[in-house]
Amino acid sequence: MIQRVYVALGSNLAEPREQIQAALDAFERLPETRLVAVSPLYISDPLGPADQPRFVNGVAALDTNLAPLDLLDALQAIELEQGRVRDLRWGPRTLDLDILLFGEQLLDLPRLKVPHYHMQARAFVLYPLADLAPDLRLPDGRHLPELLAACPFEGIERLPGA
Repeated sequence: MIQRVYVALGSNLAEPREQIQAALDAFERLPETRLVAVSPLYISDPLGPADQPRFVNGVAALDTNLAPLDLLDALQAIELEQGRVRDLRWGPRTLDLDILLFGEQLLDLPRLKVPHYHMQARAFVLYPLADLAPDLRLPDGRHLPELLAACPFEGIERLPGA
């Protein structure tokens, strides 16, 4: 069964906008998956260590027949192909791909929590998501406009022409 999935994209190394575009191109090659829409891009302050470049962020909507962990594996393979190194929590990275929502599913697996467990506190996730689905109701019953109201538009800005 086809599921609508929202994936957060972030990069702050090695030409971040190009990294995001390369990830979107890779989404087009995923089996049983179609890239449906992409939010405008935003630039945001980093979480964690402050001595790193600002991030470029966005959200993509995918329709997929893949199972959640199969999609997660595919996204992590894309990260690796683009030089992702996991050595510092919240550190700089060429690419970060996070599954935010997977259809109407609530998942609490060792490798995957859906809805994404920190999305409600991250403006760089909520605002691009709202660009794609402004009236979205999450599978756990939360309503995106309410999450936006509790998460100020601070530390981020929409990239011109994005």
